[in-house]
Amino acid sequence: MARMECAAWKGGGQVATNPNMSQPVFHRILLKLSGEALMGSQGFGVDPDVVNRIAQEVHEVRAMGVEVAIVVGGGNFIRGVVASALGMDRVVGDHMGMLATVINALALQDALEKLGAYTRVVSAIEMREIAEPYIRRRAIRHLEKKRIVVFAAGTGNPYFSTDTAAALRAMEVKAEVILKATKVDGVYDADPHKVPDAKKFTQIKYLEVLSRGLTVMDTTAISMCMDNNLPIIVFNLNVPGNLQRVVLGEKIGSLVAR
Repeated sequence: MARMECAAWKGGGQVATNPNMSQPVFHRILLKLSGEALMGSQGFGVDPDVVNRIAQEVHEVRAMGVEVAIVVGGGNFIRGVVASALGMDRVVGDHMGMLATVINALALQDALEKLGAYTRVVSAIEMREIAEPYIRRRAIRHLEKKRIVVFAAGTGNPYFSTDTAAALRAMEVKAEVILKATKVDGVYDADPHKVPDAKKFTQIKYLEVLSRGLTVMDTTAISMCMDNNLPIIVFNLNVPGNLQRVVLGEKIGSLVAR
């Protein structure tokens, strides 16, 4: 069965029939969180209130029976590409960015465990005292055992973003969809914060995202998803309950697919 047949959306932007809207339409998801999503309005670092709110939403989705994997970024502390532009060696900057994602993963794990959710932080860079090393079969087993898995340190390699890590991990653990959490309610043809009449796409093809240069995810991640027919749903995480609505099959945000 193709992944899109398991998804909440059908061709033409239609939502698949879900006679019982209390039941999720996905069995296993990968949630992509940016580091900026965790800092709230404070401009740097981690805002505990924001992390707790996100953890609560994730916990509620897990309680519905959905297996949840998360890839978290580190842009609330440092971005390797930005550090490189300021004169730092790119590899060093990327390694610092990977460490920043571990900080965010631990903060998210702490918030989830305070809610009673069994959680594992899995790192692509070994640091055994605080996180498990990434082993694909073990990560899948954690999901099967109903544990929330937070993937940290990106792919473990420089020059690859956490968007690419999300696409890679989603395919490795056989997630049905990537849920890309953002600060806007979908994919637009321009920045809606700067262009008031920007057009929102309810559904858009991978190739159109690439040809238009839209900043949904980086081009490597989009290409990987396209090659493996892995759908992406882009939605606004700042609206309480949106994560649950997406999982229940409501047409929230924008679908990126074939």
